[in-house]
Amino acid sequence: MNNYLDFPGEVVEDLSVPFIATAIHDGHGLRKELAGLCVLSDADMLREEDPFTGDLSTVAPTRILVHASRFEVDLNRPRKMAVYLRPEDAWGLSVWKSEPSQEMIQRSLVVYDNFYRSVEILLTRFIEKFGSVVVYDLHSYNHRRLGPDGPAADPAGNPDVNIGTGMLDRARWGRLVDQFKNDLRECAICDRTIDVRENVKFQGGYFSRWCHTTFPSDVCVLAIEWKKIFMDEWTGNANPDALASMQKALQATVPGMLKAREQAGK
Repeated sequence: MNNYLDFPGEVVEDLSVPFIATAIHDGHGLRKELAGLCVLSDADMLREEDPFTGDLSTVAPTRILVHASRFEVDLNRPRKMAVYLRPEDAWGLSVWKSEPSQEMIQRSLVVYDNFYRSVEILLTRFIEKFGSVVVYDLHSYNHRRLGPDGPAADPAGNPDVNIGTGMLDRARWGRLVDQFKNDLRECAICDRTIDVRENVKFQGGYFSRWCHTTFPSDVCVLAIEWKKIFMDEWTGNANPDALASMQKALQATVPGMLKAREQAGK
Protein backbone atom coordinates (compact mmCIF):
# COMPACT_ATOMS: atom_id res chain seq x y z
CA MET A 1 0.00 0.00 0.00
CA ASN A 2 1.13 3.59 -0.55
CA ASN A 3 3.04 5.14 2.36
CA TYR A 4 3.67 1.81 4.10
CA LEU A 5 7.24 0.84 4.80
CA ASP A 6 8.92 -2.37 3.74
CA PHE A 7 8.56 -5.34 6.06
CA PRO A 8 7.99 -9.05 5.30
CA GLY A 9 4.23 -9.04 5.44
CA GLU A 10 1.26 -7.15 4.13
CA VAL A 11 -1.26 -4.51 5.10
CA VAL A 12 -4.76 -5.00 3.72
CA GLU A 13 -6.51 -1.68 4.25
CA ASP A 14 -10.26 -1.08 4.19
CA LEU A 15 -11.45 2.10 5.90
CA SER A 16 -15.10 1.03 5.90
CA VAL A 17 -15.26 0.13 9.60
CA PRO A 18 -13.01 1.03 12.58
CA PHE A 19 -11.75 -2.50 13.05
CA ILE A 20 -8.36 -4.15 12.40
CA ALA A 21 -7.10 -7.70 12.95
CA THR A 22 -3.42 -8.56 13.25
CA ALA A 23 -1.48 -11.83 12.98
CA ILE A 24 2.05 -10.80 13.87
CA HIS A 25 3.27 -14.30 14.85
CA ASP A 26 1.65 -16.22 11.99
CA GLY A 27 4.79 -16.08 9.83
CA HIS A 28 7.29 -18.91 9.39
CA GLY A 29 9.92 -17.30 7.17
CA LEU A 30 13.60 -16.56 7.85
CA ARG A 31 15.95 -14.45 5.77
CA LYS A 32 18.48 -16.61 3.92
CA GLU A 33 21.40 -15.43 6.07
CA LEU A 34 19.53 -16.40 9.24
CA ALA A 35 18.13 -19.66 7.88
CA GLY A 36 21.70 -20.86 7.33
CA LEU A 37 22.55 -20.04 10.93
CA CYS A 38 19.44 -21.45 12.61
CA VAL A 39 19.67 -24.95 14.13
CA LEU A 40 15.97 -25.37 14.89
CA SER A 41 13.81 -27.71 12.85
CA ASP A 42 10.71 -26.41 11.13
CA ALA A 43 8.64 -28.28 13.71
CA ASP A 44 10.45 -26.63 16.63
CA MET A 45 9.90 -23.19 15.12
CA LEU A 46 6.27 -23.84 14.26
CA ARG A 47 5.54 -24.99 17.81
CA GLU A 48 6.37 -21.53 19.16
CA GLU A 49 4.72 -19.60 16.32
CA ASP A 50 1.02 -18.87 15.94
CA PRO A 51 -0.02 -20.75 12.80
CA PHE A 52 -3.49 -20.17 11.36
CA THR A 53 -3.95 -16.80 13.09
CA GLY A 54 -3.62 -15.26 9.63
CA ASP A 55 -6.70 -17.25 8.60
CA LEU A 56 -8.59 -15.97 11.63
CA SER A 57 -7.66 -12.38 10.82
CA THR A 58 -10.08 -12.41 7.87
CA VAL A 59 -12.88 -11.51 10.31
CA ALA A 60 -11.71 -7.90 9.83
CA PRO A 61 -11.73 -6.00 6.51
CA THR A 62 -8.37 -4.47 7.48
CA ARG A 63 -5.57 -6.89 8.36
CA ILE A 64 -1.89 -6.74 9.22
CA LEU A 65 -0.12 -9.99 8.40
CA VAL A 66 3.54 -10.71 9.14
CA HIS A 67 5.32 -13.41 7.13
CA ALA A 68 8.63 -13.38 9.03
CA SER A 69 8.97 -15.86 11.86
CA ARG A 70 9.25 -14.54 15.40
CA PHE A 71 12.65 -16.32 15.33
CA GLU A 72 13.79 -13.65 12.88
CA VAL A 73 12.36 -10.77 14.90
CA ASP A 74 9.69 -10.86 17.58
CA LEU A 75 7.35 -7.93 17.03
CA ASN A 76 5.55 -8.57 20.31
CA ARG A 77 8.62 -7.79 22.44
CA PRO A 78 10.45 -4.54 23.20
CA ARG A 79 13.02 -3.62 20.56
CA LYS A 80 16.04 -4.56 22.69
CA MET A 81 14.56 -8.05 23.21
CA ALA A 82 13.15 -8.59 19.71
CA VAL A 83 16.00 -10.83 18.45
CA TYR A 84 16.44 -14.06 20.41
CA LEU A 85 20.11 -14.51 21.32
CA ARG A 86 20.08 -16.84 24.34
CA PRO A 87 18.02 -19.94 25.15
CA GLU A 88 16.24 -18.06 27.92
CA ASP A 89 14.93 -15.69 25.24
CA ALA A 90 13.30 -18.59 23.37
CA TRP A 91 11.67 -21.05 25.79
CA GLY A 92 15.01 -22.73 26.47
CA LEU A 93 15.73 -23.38 22.79
CA SER A 94 19.21 -22.88 21.36
CA VAL A 95 18.38 -21.08 18.13
CA TRP A 96 21.75 -20.38 16.45
CA LYS A 97 24.93 -22.24 15.50
CA SER A 98 26.69 -19.02 16.46
CA GLU A 99 25.31 -15.69 17.51
CA PRO A 100 24.07 -13.52 14.60
CA SER A 101 26.41 -10.68 13.72
CA GLN A 102 25.54 -7.12 14.65
CA GLU A 103 24.83 -6.46 10.97
CA MET A 104 22.32 -9.32 10.89
CA ILE A 105 20.67 -8.09 14.08
CA GLN A 106 20.43 -4.57 12.69
CA ARG A 107 18.75 -5.86 9.53
CA SER A 108 16.18 -7.62 11.71
CA LEU A 109 15.63 -4.42 13.68
CA VAL A 110 14.98 -2.54 10.44
CA VAL A 111 12.08 -4.97 9.94
CA TYR A 112 10.93 -4.19 13.48
CA ASP A 113 11.12 -0.42 12.98
CA ASN A 114 9.37 -0.52 9.62
CA PHE A 115 6.58 -2.65 11.04
CA TYR A 116 5.85 -0.27 13.89
CA ARG A 117 6.02 2.78 11.64
CA SER A 118 3.56 1.10 9.26
CA VAL A 119 1.19 0.35 12.14
CA GLU A 120 1.43 3.96 13.29
CA ILE A 121 0.51 5.19 9.81
CA LEU A 122 -2.45 2.81 9.62
CA LEU A 123 -3.82 3.57 13.09
CA THR A 124 -3.50 7.30 12.48
CA ARG A 125 -5.63 6.99 9.34
CA PHE A 126 -8.37 5.18 11.25
CA ILE A 127 -8.32 7.64 14.13
CA GLU A 128 -8.53 10.60 11.76
CA LYS A 129 -11.63 9.07 10.12
CA PHE A 130 -13.43 7.42 13.05
CA GLY A 131 -11.96 8.93 16.23
CA SER A 132 -11.02 5.48 17.54
CA VAL A 133 -10.31 1.95 16.34
CA VAL A 134 -10.45 -1.57 17.78
CA VAL A 135 -7.70 -4.11 17.10
CA TYR A 136 -8.04 -7.87 17.49
CA ASP A 137 -4.41 -8.90 18.14
CA LEU A 138 -4.57 -12.63 17.36
CA HIS A 139 -2.24 -15.16 18.96
CA SER A 140 -2.21 -18.77 20.17
CA TYR A 141 -0.47 -20.61 22.97
CA ASN A 142 0.74 -24.12 23.78
CA HIS A 143 -0.81 -26.27 26.47
CA ARG A 144 0.95 -29.60 25.90
CA ARG A 145 4.54 -28.66 26.65
CA LEU A 146 5.26 -32.03 28.30
CA GLY A 147 5.24 -33.74 24.92
CA PRO A 148 2.74 -35.16 22.43
CA ASP A 149 1.80 -37.96 24.83
CA GLY A 150 2.09 -35.91 28.01
CA PRO A 151 -0.79 -34.42 29.97
CA ALA A 152 -2.35 -31.14 28.91
CA ALA A 153 -1.86 -28.11 31.14
CA ASP A 154 -4.39 -27.63 33.92
CA PRO A 155 -7.48 -25.91 32.44
CA ALA A 156 -7.85 -23.90 35.66
CA GLY A 157 -4.97 -21.68 34.57
CA ASN A 158 -5.26 -22.19 30.83
CA PRO A 159 -8.55 -20.95 29.36
CA ASP A 160 -9.56 -21.67 25.79
CA VAL A 161 -9.27 -17.95 25.13
CA ASN A 162 -7.27 -15.52 27.22
CA ILE A 163 -8.08 -11.85 26.61
CA GLY A 164 -5.05 -9.73 27.51
CA THR A 165 -6.03 -6.22 28.57
CA GLY A 166 -3.21 -5.32 30.95
CA MET A 167 -2.49 -1.92 29.37
CA LEU A 168 -6.03 -1.09 28.29
CA ASP A 169 -7.95 1.93 29.63
CA ARG A 170 -10.72 0.11 31.49
CA ALA A 171 -12.66 3.30 32.21
CA ARG A 172 -13.07 3.89 28.47
CA TRP A 173 -13.08 0.38 27.05
CA GLY A 174 -14.34 -1.85 29.87
CA ARG A 175 -17.85 -2.28 28.47
CA LEU A 176 -16.42 -3.25 25.09
CA VAL A 177 -14.18 -5.90 26.68
CA ASP A 178 -17.13 -7.35 28.62
CA GLN A 179 -19.30 -7.34 25.50
CA PHE A 180 -16.60 -9.20 23.57
CA LYS A 181 -16.16 -11.83 26.29
CA ASN A 182 -19.90 -12.39 26.69
CA ASP A 183 -20.48 -12.72 22.94
CA LEU A 184 -17.60 -15.20 22.58
CA ARG A 185 -18.91 -17.28 25.49
CA GLU A 186 -22.19 -17.66 23.61
CA CYS A 187 -20.31 -19.48 20.84
CA ALA A 188 -18.75 -22.93 20.65
CA ILE A 189 -15.84 -24.79 19.10
CA CYS A 190 -17.16 -28.00 17.57
CA ASP A 191 -20.16 -27.97 19.93
CA ARG A 192 -17.93 -27.25 22.94
CA THR A 193 -18.57 -24.11 24.98
CA ILE A 194 -15.62 -21.70 24.89
CA ASP A 195 -13.90 -20.91 28.19
CA VAL A 196 -13.12 -17.19 27.87
CA ARG A 197 -11.26 -15.32 30.62
CA GLU A 198 -9.27 -12.14 31.01
CA ASN A 199 -5.62 -11.76 32.03
CA VAL A 200 -5.30 -15.31 33.38
CA LYS A 201 -2.44 -16.58 31.24
CA PHE A 202 -1.29 -13.37 29.52
CA GLN A 203 -1.96 -9.67 29.93
CA GLY A 204 -0.95 -8.72 26.40
CA GLY A 205 2.48 -8.27 24.87
CA TYR A 206 4.52 -5.32 23.73
CA PHE A 207 2.43 -4.72 20.62
CA SER A 208 -0.71 -3.92 22.60
CA ARG A 209 1.33 -1.93 25.13
CA TRP A 210 2.86 0.15 22.32
CA CYS A 211 -0.54 0.81 20.75
CA HIS A 212 -2.05 1.95 24.05
CA THR A 213 0.98 4.09 24.87
CA THR A 214 1.17 5.70 21.43
CA PHE A 215 -2.59 6.28 21.17
CA PRO A 216 -3.70 6.31 24.84
CA SER A 217 -7.44 6.86 24.40
CA ASP A 218 -8.10 6.18 20.71
CA VAL A 219 -6.99 2.56 20.21
CA CYS A 220 -8.48 -0.46 21.96
CA VAL A 221 -6.37 -3.60 21.50
CA LEU A 222 -7.72 -6.96 22.59
CA ALA A 223 -4.79 -9.39 22.78
CA ILE A 224 -6.65 -12.61 21.96
CA GLU A 225 -4.71 -15.78 22.82
CA TRP A 226 -6.34 -19.02 21.67
CA LYS A 227 -5.19 -22.18 23.37
CA LYS A 228 -4.06 -24.60 20.67
CA ILE A 229 -7.09 -26.84 21.05
CA PHE A 230 -7.66 -26.32 17.32
CA MET A 231 -4.47 -28.12 16.31
CA ASP A 232 -1.83 -30.62 17.33
CA GLU A 233 0.94 -28.36 18.55
CA TRP A 234 3.54 -31.14 18.09
CA THR A 235 2.74 -32.01 14.46
CA GLY A 236 1.41 -28.62 13.37
CA ASN A 237 -1.72 -30.20 11.92
CA ALA A 238 -4.94 -28.24 12.29
CA ASN A 239 -8.50 -29.37 12.92
CA PRO A 240 -10.36 -27.63 10.06
CA ASP A 241 -13.73 -27.88 11.82
CA ALA A 242 -12.33 -26.26 14.95
CA LEU A 243 -10.74 -23.45 12.93
CA ALA A 244 -14.02 -22.82 11.14
CA SER A 245 -15.81 -22.70 14.50
CA MET A 246 -13.26 -20.22 15.85
CA GLN A 247 -13.60 -17.93 12.86
CA LYS A 248 -17.40 -18.05 13.13
CA ALA A 249 -17.17 -17.27 16.85
CA LEU A 250 -14.87 -14.29 16.29
CA GLN A 251 -17.16 -13.01 13.55
CA ALA A 252 -20.09 -13.20 15.95
CA THR A 253 -18.37 -10.76 18.31
CA VAL A 254 -17.98 -8.01 15.70
CA PRO A 255 -21.45 -6.37 15.76
CA GLY A 256 -21.48 -6.04 19.55
CA MET A 257 -17.89 -4.83 19.59
CA LEU A 258 -18.57 -2.11 17.01
CA LYS A 259 -21.65 -0.94 18.91
CA ALA A 260 -19.69 -0.85 22.18
CA ARG A 261 -16.96 1.18 20.46
CA GLU A 262 -19.52 3.83 19.52
CA GLN A 263 -20.69 4.00 23.13
CA ALA A 264 -17.21 4.00 24.71
CA GLY A 265 -16.61 6.94 26.98
CA LYS A 266 -20.25 8.10 26.94
